[in-house]
Amino acid sequence: MPAMHDQQPRLNRIGRDVRVFILHFRLHQAEPWLERLVVWSAAALSALIIVGFVRLTDLALHVYTHMQHKFFIISLLLPPVGGLLIVAVMRLGFRGAEGSGIPQVIACLHEENPAQIDQLISWPIVVGKIFLGSAAMATGFSTGREGPCVQIGAAIMYGMRRWLPVRSRISAHELILAGGAAGIAAAFNTPLAGIMFAIEELARQFEQRTQRVLLTAIVIAGMVSISLQGNYLYFGHVRIQNPSAAMIIPVLISALVCGIAGGLFSRTLLWSGIKVLPSLHTLHKQHPMLFAGLCGLAISLLGLLSHGSVQGSGYDVTRAMLMDGHPVAWYYAPFKAMATALSFHSGVPGGIFAPSLAIGAGIGQDLLAWVGTPSMHEIIYALCMAGFLAAVTQSPITATIIVMEMIDGHELVISLVAVTLLASLVSRGLTPALYHSLAERYVPRTD
Repeated sequence: MPAMHDQQPRLNRIGRDVRVFILHFRLHQAEPWLERLVVWSAAALSALIIVGFVRLTDLALHVYTHMQHKFFIISLLLPPVGGLLIVAVMRLGFRGAEGSGIPQVIACLHEENPAQIDQLISWPIVVGKIFLGSAAMATGFSTGREGPCVQIGAAIMYGMRRWLPVRSRISAHELILAGGAAGIAAAFNTPLAGIMFAIEELARQFEQRTQRVLLTAIVIAGMVSISLQGNYLYFGHVRIQNPSAAMIIPVLISALVCGIAGGLFSRTLLWSGIKVLPSLHTLHKQHPMLFAGLCGLAISLLGLLSHGSVQGSGYDVTRAMLMDGHPVAWYYAPFKAMATALSFHSGVPGGIFAPSLAIGAGIGQDLLAWVGTPSMHEIIYALCMAGFLAAVTQSPITATIIVMEMIDGHELVISLVAVTLLASLVSRGLTPALYHSLAERYVPRTD
């Protein structure tokens, strides 16, 4: 009996150690599942909000188109008034929501300070991006929704980090990268483009540890988007005959023209006016609301000269060109480029992906008489869309996949790869990388 009594404390310690081990084992097993649940929930929520944003922008474009047809004079007043009001509201409570949103996400991927990251991707910015971005389209600015979707997705994924386990190995940067890629996947309904965009543009690297979070977020975002919107093609199914050796000349000419045009366009987006027009630069810095109103006025004049075709994202015009062979005026591409540059510099929320595709399609129509026949219009338009987008973003593989998936043009994959690689190479001789150069403006200086 005394021996048994002496053994009791030891048995108690062993029992306590076993209970601690079991509890630790359960927590250790539960934490990975909690991580997965948070990532899955964040990706699904991102896709839901982005789909809602897409539908809101569709409504906004419909409203502006209706105003153009019914109240043309009033529609001319919307861009200057809308630009002034949008920038005013944004500066009051939604700083960081301006522009595309992709440079802000890239800046966050190179930032370690959570306070700095919160200034560029946060829930208030999501709200501002959605409603002010939609307002920009409703008032006639030449903007797209794909870039904003990157910032929205990154902000939502980053905002869900507080629900991760304390010892989670998923970093804030991994969530931002995955959210940005999921945003592209949900906006274009092209999951593969989301993966390539994350690798080629956002991070320009692909770590093994990031792979699981990134792919999971994109797959779930794509599934939610498809379940809500259907497995649609962005520009519909384009019937393309199998290309032949006759495509060599069109590819080379399209790549050269789009590379030069896209490089120069990208250069105008990086232009600040400090050296050439210092007074304009001063006006932009000291009176941003007035500057936005003046940009809107210039967009109204371009809309008047083009009968309203250069305003909006350009989605309807591009789709009509591809699907119905509907022609546009020869000046559509340069006017659309000017309207998009003015929209960008005005500071209103909005991206350049969809407008760039529209500009590329317009260039394709202008080149058609020189590089092909009318029966090849769909091929030439697709080549120039991909080439111009690749030249602007300097992300050739992403541009290839986006256009290929948007038109179901797998027969053109070799030609698309060739034109985007060449156009991007030409562009690099004219301008630095657009988004990464813009991202530097959001990185705090240490000097």
